[in-house]
Amino acid sequence: VGRPQADRAVETARRQGAVRVTEVRLEIGELANVEMTALLFGLEAALRHSLAEGARIECLIIPGQGRCLTCGETVPLAVRYDPCPRCDGYPVRPTGGQELRVKDILVE
Repeated sequence: VGRPQADRAVETARRQGAVRVTEVRLEIGELANVEMTALLFGLEAALRHSLAEGARIECLIIPGQGRCLTCGETVPLAVRYDPCPRCDGYPVRPTGGQELRVKDILVE
């Protein structure tokens, strides 16, 4: 979630007549390789001097999942490049948990 996405969310709120963004909810996948402290610091800076300054930031963690190319099963995947938990096969292609996006915002 960079400045362009943050700006887009705030601009959408402004167009809808909002006077303040009170909460920003993010979807962050387990496999998105996000350093949460850095993300929150950057987001706080991106929202400064906007309708969303001081808004509560909620992070919704999306579990990783992948499709094993050996057995064909869709399986939970906590770490990229892990073997399939069902057959120990490789590779497991990620199919979920790579998200990094603004899910929604709450406004006044």
